[in-house]
This record gives sequence, C-alpha cells and structure tokens, in this order.
Amino acid sequence: MLVEARVTTGIMESTSDYWKPFYYLLEDVLPVVLVNAKAARNIPGRKTDVSDAAWLAQLGAHGLLRASFVPPEPIRKLRDLTRARTIAVQDRTREGQRLEKFLESTGIKLSGSVSDLMGASSRDMLAALINGERDPQKLADLARGVMRKRIPELVKALTGRFGEHHGFICAMHLDRIDSLTGWVDKLTARIDEAMEPFRIAREFLATIPGVSTLVADVIIAETGADMSHFETPGRLASWAGVSPGSNESAGRIKSTKTRPGNRYLKGALGTAALSIARHPKDSYLGARYKRILVRRGKVKAIVANEHAILTAVWHMLAEGECYHDPGGDFFTKKDPTRTKNNAIRRLQALGYNVTLTTREAA
Repeated sequence: MLVEARVTTGIMESTSDYWKPFYYLLEDVLPVVLVNAKAARNIPGRKTDVSDAAWLAQLGAHGLLRASFVPPEPIRKLRDLTRARTIAVQDRTREGQRLEKFLESTGIKLSGSVSDLMGASSRDMLAALINGERDPQKLADLARGVMRKRIPELVKALTGRFGEHHGFICAMHLDRIDSLTGWVDKLTARIDEAMEPFRIAREFLATIPGVSTLVADVIIAETGADMSHFETPGRLASWAGVSPGSNESAGRIKSTKTRPGNRYLKGALGTAALSIARHPKDSYLGARYKRILVRRGKVKAIVANEHAILTAVWHMLAEGECYHDPGGDFFTKKDPTRTKNNAIRRLQALGYNVTLTTREAA
C-alpha cells in the first residue's frame, strides 16, 4: 500500500522496542529513517499519534531529522546474544547477592572471609551446610589452598544458627546460580561462532588495557565494528553516552552531565575502566586515571577513561591501527617542568629545602 501511494521514505520514532517489528518489515521495501524521539518532540498540549506522524513527516521533508544507527541483521543477531549474556550475568550476580544476604540472616558471615562466595572452598562449605553439617571446625577444614591459612577466621564466620529450612533456601539459590552459569556458557559458545568474521578486530580491541574479550564482544556487537556510521570519535562517544552534555543559556553553562546513551556499550566500557582503576598498571590509561582522580574525583576519572577507551576503539576500527600505549610516564614527559615543580612543592610542604642539580653536573 505504501509503494502504491508512492511513499519514498518512512520515518518512525525509536520508542522502546515497539519500532522494531515495523522497521524490520519495511526496511526491505523502502528507506526507513529511525529517529530519536527527543529530537522530534512535538508541541506540548497538542500531542496525538496522528499529529506526531504529521510532525515527523514535516520535519523529515525539510531534512531536519538525523537517522539513528540501526545495524545490519548479522550484527543484530550478535547483539541479541551479547545482550542476553549480559543480562544473564547480571541476574547471576543478583542471585549471589540474595544468597549472601540470606546467609547473613542466619549468622553465617562467610562473605566477610572469602573473596568469592561461589569459589571452590565456599561451595564445598555451603554444600556441607545444606547436607546437615553444623560443626564450624569441620566446615572450615573444607578450605582449599591458600584459604587454609584462614581456618581460625572461617570457624568464627561459620558459627551461626543455620537449620534445615535455611539449607532448603540456599539450595534453591545455588541451583538458580548454576542454571544461569549454564546459560552464560551456552551463549558464550554461540557468540564465539558468530564472532568469527570479527576475530581480528576482537583480538585487536583486547590489546587495550582493561578491555577483555567479553568487553570486546560487546563493543563489536553494539557498534557493528563499522566506524563509517560515526564521523568522529566524539560522535561515537556522544552516542555511547560517555561525553559531557551541553546545556548553556545566556553564556552560562548549567550542566555538563553525560547524556543517556547505549547502556550496554556504556556498561562494558565501565567494566574496562573499573578494571584499570582497581589495577592501575604502568599504562597511559592508568596514569590518566590517577591524574584525574586527584583533581576531579573517582567517578569523573572513570568516565574520562571510558571516553579515552572509546576514542582508541574508533581509531583502531576506522583506520586499522594497532593500539600503541603512550606509557605510564606520558604526562611526565609531556610537561617535565610542571612535574618537577609539583615534586618541589610537595617536598617543601614536608619541610625540606630543595636544591636541584642536573645529572651531568652531579
């Protein structure tokens, strides 16, 4: 009917997931433009579905709308897999938190003595508790490897009022966690198959500090590994929601808070940036994090590294470059005078008199 009516372009708002069946149905018939609803906001008080459609048609006819990025079908399938895995991992984490909270109610403080409640030693102890063992000493003796050094601490942590009822609930939580782990394993195997055409890009991206294979999978699935849709690194960062917003009126900047973006991509970048924050090795991103942390705080330092990682991703995928780390001493070499003056001020603040001599003169 649209072809008979000589419709040349279809325009629709990206409202939740409701646009998908219509977009996928029409994309093989005529050009379809998907637009952000915020960019096509109608006049308040005069909003109906009919008036919205007319307003979209008017904006589109005058070229006032910018199309949103909709990846091709193979990337959409890869997205479905990576997003399903992300949700399964999040559900597994939440289930582990529920188990930890339930154990706390029984007086069992195991999570305070072990780093991973789902580790081998912890699982053995939980299985013994569920099977009826109540002696804290016998439970603590199930610890393996380096955990055996903490047996006295574990004895105290495993002293509580755990009963048969609690064992039933814990078993249910563990079954749920194991089921979700099976989901994650199946999805990972399927993703590995779908990722075969992007194997080289995946390996390249994994060379960026903090970017694991799982994070690289999400970056490729969300961006399509095709930077032609994003003219500049800044455009990609804005689309992902890791660049400062712009809200200025009468020369006054009201807010620079980051705007909403692709939450799956932003979440993966956050994982990478947090990894760098926890283990700031001798790398440019580690030095960048520590430099911004002192001046702007932890949150802004993490977002700044998310932006830096995505900038590197754009150059690697758009220009075929390998990642080259400038090194942890990048900022020192960039402005050695500033580094020297800062060091002198710190020493003087500690009460030292500082006299500098060059290495040759010494």
